[in-house]
This record gives sequence, C-alpha cells and structure tokens, in this order.
Amino acid sequence: MDVKNFGRSMRWKLVLIYCLLVFIAMTIIGVFIINQLEAYYIDSTKNNLTNTVKEGTLITSLKSYKNLSQHQQEIQSNIDAWKKTLQEDIFVVDDNYMIVASTNVNQGQSAIDVLDSKIILTALDGQVSQSQGNIMSQNSTIPVMNMAFPIERGDIISGVIYIRADMSSIYENITYSKLIFVKAMAIGLVITVLLGVFIARSITTPINDVTEKAEKMAKGDFSQEVSVKSNDEIGRLAEMFNLLRTQLDATLSEISSEKNKMETILQHMGDGLIAVNLSGQIIHANPAALNMLRTTAAELNLRSYDSLIQELSEELTLEQLMKKCTEGDLSGIFEKGGFTYATRYDWFKDESGNDMGIILLLQDITQRQKLENIQMDFVANVSHELKTPLTTIKSYTETLLDGCVEDAETVSNFLEIINAEADRMNRLVKDLLQLSRLDNNQEILNRKETNLVSLIKAAVKKVEITANNKKQHLNCLFNLEERIPVDMDKDRIEQVILNILSNAIKYTKEGGRIDIDVLKLGKNAVVTVTDNGIGIPVTEQSRVFERFFRVDKARSRDLGGTGLGLAISKQIVEAHQGTIKLESKDGKGTKVTIALPLSLKKGVRNIE
Repeated sequence: MDVKNFGRSMRWKLVLIYCLLVFIAMTIIGVFIINQLEAYYIDSTKNNLTNTVKEGTLITSLKSYKNLSQHQQEIQSNIDAWKKTLQEDIFVVDDNYMIVASTNVNQGQSAIDVLDSKIILTALDGQVSQSQGNIMSQNSTIPVMNMAFPIERGDIISGVIYIRADMSSIYENITYSKLIFVKAMAIGLVITVLLGVFIARSITTPINDVTEKAEKMAKGDFSQEVSVKSNDEIGRLAEMFNLLRTQLDATLSEISSEKNKMETILQHMGDGLIAVNLSGQIIHANPAALNMLRTTAAELNLRSYDSLIQELSEELTLEQLMKKCTEGDLSGIFEKGGFTYATRYDWFKDESGNDMGIILLLQDITQRQKLENIQMDFVANVSHELKTPLTTIKSYTETLLDGCVEDAETVSNFLEIINAEADRMNRLVKDLLQLSRLDNNQEILNRKETNLVSLIKAAVKKVEITANNKKQHLNCLFNLEERIPVDMDKDRIEQVILNILSNAIKYTKEGGRIDIDVLKLGKNAVVTVTDNGIGIPVTEQSRVFERFFRVDKARSRDLGGTGLGLAISKQIVEAHQGTIKLESKDGKGTKVTIALPLSLKKGVRNIE
C-alpha cells in the first residue's frame, strides 16, 4: 500500500467509507440488541418475582395477620421454608418500617436503613414498585433488582414483602453477548474491508486505467484504448474516453496535417515571411526571408528584428510597421542593391483579438518589374517599328494620290520605296507571329535526323554573295565531309544559322573575317560563328537576346533588321533542347556558340 497516497487514493477512501458505514450500522444494531436483551432480562426477572410473590402461599398467609410483628416466628418459619426453593432474598417489613422476618439476619432492623426506602414507601402506599442497584458482598459489588409488594388486608396495608434478586448472571450473559457482538463486528469489519477493497478495486481500476492512458495521451500517444467491461457509469466513462480519444486523434491529425501543409508552403514559397512579436523578437522566418535578410535560422535568436531589417530597409522597423498598421497603410515597395521588393504587413492576434505582433511578407518583384519593363518596351518597339514604314508608305502614297509627281521614273521610285516598306512590315509581322508561336509552344517542329555539316555548308553558300560584296572572308574550319547527325527541324535550324551569319556579315566591316566551325563535344554538336566586327559593349551583352534590342538602333534599322532575329534564334534552339550564347569584345568582334544534342540513332538519314 502506498502510504503517501493513502489519503488521496479513491480506492482507500471508498474502503474507509464502507468500513465506517458498516461500523456505524453494526454499532447501532448492537446497542439496540443489547438494550433490548437487557430490557428482556429485567422484565423477565420482574415477572418471575411478581409471579413468585402473587402465586405463592406466603403473601396469602401474611394477609391473615393483622399485626405482623406479633407473628414474627411463624412468618420466619414460612420464609425459611421458602428459602429452600428460592434464590432471592426475602424481607417482610411491617407498617412501622421494621424488618419482621427475612432470609438474612436483618430481623429487627429498620428497613429504611437496610433496604431501598423509596420502593418500601411506595409499596406502603399500595403500589408495587421496583428498583435496581448494587450491594456489597465480600469486597465485590453485586447487581440486584429490588421489588416491594404491599400486604393488603382489606383496605389496610399491614406491611411489605421485599424481594431482592441477584442480577449477576443476567449481566454476565449481557456482557458475554456484548463480547460475541464485538467479535462478530470485528469479523464483519474484516469482511467489509476485503469486500470494500474488491469493490473499490472494481471501481477504481477502470478509473486508474483511464487516468494512466489519459496521461499517455497528454504526452502525445493516441494509441491508447480503454476496455469497456460493464454497462454502468464506469463503462460509459470508458466509452466516452475512447470516443474522445478517436475524435481528438482525428482532430490533432487534421491539425498536424494542416500544420505540415502550412510549413511546407512556407518552406517552399518564394516570398519571404517574417513574424515578429511586440518585443522585437523574430518568432518565425521562412527560408526565403532568411535569404533576403542574409542570415541563418541560428542567428535569429542572437539578433533583434530591427537590427536585421535595417540592413534591408529603414522603413520596415517594428516601430514603423506598427505605426503603418495602425494607420491602415498595409503595403509598400522599396529598392535595395539592385533588387525591388514589395511588402505587405498586418497585425497577428491571439484568440481574444489582442495584438501579438506583426506579420511581414517580402516579395522580390525585380524579375516581374523587369518583365513588365520588357513588355512595355516590346509594345513601344512594335509600335515604333510599325509606325516608321506606315508613315513612309502613307506619305509617298498621299504624294502619288495628290498627283504632284508626273515623272514616271519618280513614280517608280516611290512605288519601290512603298513596296520595300511593305516587305519590311511583312517581315516584322512574320517574325512576331513566329515568336508568338514559339512562346506558346505552338510552333510545330518537323524534326528529322540531319547532317548538321551539310546544313551549315548550304547556309554558308546562301550568304557567300553578300559576304563577297563586302570583300569579307568566310572560313569553314570544319571537315566538310564529316557527318554530325542531329535530330532537328532543318528549316528552323537553318533559319538560326542564317540569322547568325547575316548578323556577322552586317556588323563586320569590309575585308573582315568570319570563321565558322562545327564539331562534336560530348553529347552535343557545337557550332561557332566568330567575326572580327564591331563587337558589343559588355554592358549590352546580357540583353542581345531580348526582343527589339539593338546595340546601335539607327544603324541596325538601316541594315534592315527587325530586332527579333536573335530572340527567335534563342527560342528555336531551346525548342531543340539546345543552348545559344554570345561572347563579344567591343571593337574586336563577336563569337556566337550554338550547342545541339547529337542524335541517338545509328547512322545518318535525310542528309540533304
């Protein structure tokens, strides 16, 4: 037994209650039985004494004496005869309170001094009376019952018969009965304790089981289940516990799932999310936010929010954010280190609606703004590229319609200019449509295994005349008989090669040199076109593949370019899972490198 938990254990409390109830009940019953038994013995003794006196011959003989003291010897003889058959002490008292005769040696003494005077006086008044008391005998006390009967002779009471019965045996029986009852009560209490322990255990064991499993549940183990062994309140409690466990497990699983989803979203979202409490301590920051703050998760506990955010923007300190949230200004934009950030922020609250801190969302919109700028430039460039030929066509057409030009040669020149501008517009529209199809993956590529060397030789032949007109040298550095198979759309790749060669010819001065090479490099076929032309400034090289981008806009337009050639070339090469890159030095020349995957098929087919 756990002594420390004795006073707090429900089991022992129940056992104690059972024992107290049984003890109290048995005590009440025992007292009642003992009292009834004692009353029974007393009444029985009283009745026996009454019957002895009234049914005996003594009282009859005494009634015949007018003066008891005058017949003392006769009365004593009768009492001596009775003494042989009776165990009680008998005293005959006359109306002067003197003992006339007795079973003891008290004759001649005053009854008032020797006997119970109250019941004697009551008997002399004509009433039977009794009393209980004790007498001393050989240094011991003997319990006795005293009864006094009036001796009536007509209307005259001549004396009293006083009987004293020894009650020792009766009280011994009562004491023995009490002892038996005490033993029975002790046995009953032992049985009660045993039954109480058994019953209490049947009640507390399921409760302890529920408690232990509830403690395990509190530690996160929801596999616990209580056995239902009854249909009473305990069984109902077990059923409710199991139902609660199931529902709580499902709820926590759902919460955990949602938490995991949220954590996954926060971990992988591109925007930075920061939660800071009112004390200025960062309580959460996702990887994107850590990257923007140029810090790590380990450093968050070492530095305050303000010390970190001030390196990014002075306008995002906790004080500034709290002020803005209070005023309802919940967003902003700022630039830092060449990056543009959009911000959103607001309070986060507890269950009672009290402000607990600030949630800050950081979005890197640098690329988006760049794309928006490119889009705006694209629209502006398209408008400009279309406006120039349209203006030319309109002005020459109006001149012809006005009839201001009558010379046939001038009219012919005007019409040639109009036709050239229309062709220019047509090329621009065709390039735009092709670029749009490539952007939306709508360009259908007729891919076949083709010898890249043959394709490049054919492309070089097509631009030879233009190069010769500028006295430029086209040098094929590759083996003209080599076969390099590539799975490609021949027309589209030829378009790319021609565009690169045309650009090299356009931007290389007369007498310049253009080298063309193709070779196998790993799993790729690599084409390089190198010139010693005007080159491209380093600051402009990252934009050469943008739409409508020209390093020298006026000169490029004069040479007939739309500004879309390299953008289209890049899209076509990437559609073939290839790459294209440009290296250049201003005033020294440019090198364009194209890499296309080699065909995995054996042999070369469709070589044209």
